[in-house]
Amino acid sequence: MAWILLIIGGLFEVGFATCLGKAKETTGMTAHAWLVGFLACLAISMLLLYKASQSLPIGTAYAVWTGIGAVGTVLVGILLFREPAEFWRIFFITTLIASIVGLKIVSTH
Repeated sequence: MAWILLIIGGLFEVGFATCLGKAKETTGMTAHAWLVGFLACLAISMLLLYKASQSLPIGTAYAVWTGIGAVGTVLVGILLFREPAEFWRIFFITTLIASIVGLKIVSTH
């Protein structure tokens, strides 16, 4: 169950980064609405990380949480914000995914 909470928390991390990107693109009340989304996603993400770290090693939980957030945010950047999908970006995202999977495999919990 802790791994599921951690994955969902990582996805909410992607959500708060995405909200920041959208807030940057807008102004006025729309930007404020994106910032409210940012705060909501941030709170949920942190709560889920906290819950997962109660039964997983904090180093592993934090590394996986930030890894999911990093990979997801890069993919959102490519798909939603039209950031470049260059070979080296994809290569290093792939190595990051492999590292996240490796941490899951070697985790004792």
